[in-house]
Amino acid sequence: MKKFLDEFKEFALKGNVMDMAVGVIIGAAFGNIITALTENVINPLIGCIGNPEVTGFVIPLIKGQEINIGALLTAIINFLLMALVLFMVIKAMNKAMSVGKKKEPEAAPTTKKCPYCQSEIDIKATRCPHCTSEISE
Repeated sequence: MKKFLDEFKEFALKGNVMDMAVGVIIGAAFGNIITALTENVINPLIGCIGNPEVTGFVIPLIKGQEINIGALLTAIINFLLMALVLFMVIKAMNKAMSVGKKKEPEAAPTTKKCPYCQSEIDIKATRCPHCTSEISE
């Protein structure tokens, strides 16, 4: 049980949990911004085409029930905008993280192609093991 608690303590105090908590908080804030943008800017622009209240787009059913297409449209717009914003933020963070890293030089090739049979052979080979041709390169 002690080992379990030590592992949990290490996990909880590690950066991963803190990063996740910050991500959830920022995600909630972005969600509020996106919802406000959708409800106060995008829906009125869509409403200019027809009904000024996008959430008022409903399909009436029997017994007073209705399908609220406007609410679904608002939720889809919110999701797409949220996904776009998160994609751009993550892409920018990945680019910022890779700026300081040095690229490893490419390793020298260890194989070459036989000019006769196009098989991969060792770079030091003087004869192709596949077609037995002499390689003069």
